[in-house]
Amino acid sequence: MDKNYKRMTDYLVAIGIEEVGHTGKSYLAHLVGLYRLLEASGCSEEVCRAGMFHSIYGTQKFQGFKLGLDRRSEVRDLIGERAERLAYLNCAMYRPSFDEVLQRPEAPYPITDRITNQKVELSRADYDDLARVHLFDWLEQVPRSKEWGYRREAYRRMAERLGGTALKKYDQVFEQEGAAPAA
Repeated sequence: MDKNYKRMTDYLVAIGIEEVGHTGKSYLAHLVGLYRLLEASGCSEEVCRAGMFHSIYGTQKFQGFKLGLDRRSEVRDLIGERAERLAYLNCAMYRPSFDEVLQRPEAPYPITDRITNQKVELSRADYDDLARVHLFDWLEQVPRSKEWGYRREAYRRMAERLGGTALKKYDQVFEQEGAAPAA
């Protein structure tokens, strides 16, 4: 387990995240669930940390909580520079621009920052880790949200691009579609 795990969860509690609802549970429970899913899937500490803070500034879809961008340095000091950058990019990306370059085999991977309206060019490693955070975020919540069709083709392409555990987890989660809820 990450040596900063308690500090990270304490920070999230201190800013009021556990009081915010998110896809049928608390926002904090979703963030912890995503962290654990990424960790169980063998992701690096940076990616797990980015996952725990993946929507801290609000995303194109989720606006239930938004930490001010003036507090990015706090988050960076807590989770590290690369993890915070990945978390910010997950929050700021204009999803159609991200989806557009999913099948591009080589860098650069240009996406649009919807906050600044600027193009951001990502390396393959950064793009793939951002895809990993973004995909696993959706896999953690889609069974509760029941929005099975939301950007389904894009999420499938992410899983195929990443392969291995990501593709296996995608298939496991989407096998639940249409299944009767547990009694």
